[in-house]
Amino acid sequence: MKKFLTVALALTVSAAGAQTVRVGMAYDAGGKADKSFNQSAYEGSQKAVKQLGVQAKDFEPSDPSQIIQGVRSFAKEGFDLTIGVGFSNNASISQVAKENPDLAFGLVDDVSPVKNVASLVFNEEQGSYLVGYLAALNSSTGVVGFMGGMDVPLIHKFQAGYEAGVKAANPKAKIISQYVGTTPDAWNNPAKAKEIAASMRGRGADIVFAAAGGSGNGLIDYIKQTQCLKASQLPAGVKFTSNNFAKVPKSAAYQAACKGDTRPMMFIGVDSNQNYLGDFDKNPATMNHGLTSMTKRVDNAVYALIQDVKNDKFKGGEHRFGLKDGGIAYAMDEYNKALIPSSQIMKVEAIKAKIISGAIKVPSK
Repeated sequence: MKKFLTVALALTVSAAGAQTVRVGMAYDAGGKADKSFNQSAYEGSQKAVKQLGVQAKDFEPSDPSQIIQGVRSFAKEGFDLTIGVGFSNNASISQVAKENPDLAFGLVDDVSPVKNVASLVFNEEQGSYLVGYLAALNSSTGVVGFMGGMDVPLIHKFQAGYEAGVKAANPKAKIISQYVGTTPDAWNNPAKAKEIAASMRGRGADIVFAAAGGSGNGLIDYIKQTQCLKASQLPAGVKFTSNNFAKVPKSAAYQAACKGDTRPMMFIGVDSNQNYLGDFDKNPATMNHGLTSMTKRVDNAVYALIQDVKNDKFKGGEHRFGLKDGGIAYAMDEYNKALIPSSQIMKVEAIKAKIISGAIKVPSK
């Protein structure tokens, strides 16, 4: 039975009245509430609504084939700026931009050849290197995981940087890498991510970095359920070699579930700062299960692009963001400050400086 096209355009209107800049946001699979990549873009648009007085409409397709229709509807209505969130929107944004050379378009995570498209791209491998370094410093088993969403070159950048960072901190570390899938559904399949997390834990991984959009919530949910690794369950050839979090206060629930010789399971968040999602007992004073997050400031990039349009300073072409300009970072806050000591931060900051200077070349594939 054919799916009927349902185009839900949720209108967010500022109080500035008519004649304001109008922005259309076409989201990727997972939607604007994925707590990750899409949500970061959404938050950037909402900041522009509040601070710049623009109007924003959201288009969330129920099927990828609907994207071009949503993008085209914004153009037909004469929107000042239409942003496609995600590399899978490249074809749609490029096609509609060609049809409407007098309108401005934005594309997140890929480069369009069309002149009136501003392509917002990031050096994800740089931040992934830093969180990989932290993962290796803190792993109790020397086994860490990388979980990708859709098996595409963009996520290969995350994987390459992460693996290089892990090896820089611990050349003997073992890295288990696996992808959720090969279709856009891979961004929104937490059940599959849970299965992968269980497999990685079974092989001794105690820290897992997920660059998987909404699917990453499956990893977090799995860690919430299991909380720790037990020495008696470690596979052959894997043993505990450190206990970095021994002095961090634990919740009563953790202590009850993880008696004896155990070590905590942790995730590394992606895109948005997801550290708070590891605060399972809603008490930042006790141990958090989010070691850190590789933040990709899609929100700032989207806001800056909207601001350029409002100020008549729009420029097409590639707009690149990395460690140097704060477009990429690793997250430190109240939730993980007890997990990562200042001595580790000093090491990571020194490496960050070397990446920015070019002394360390981070692989992207």
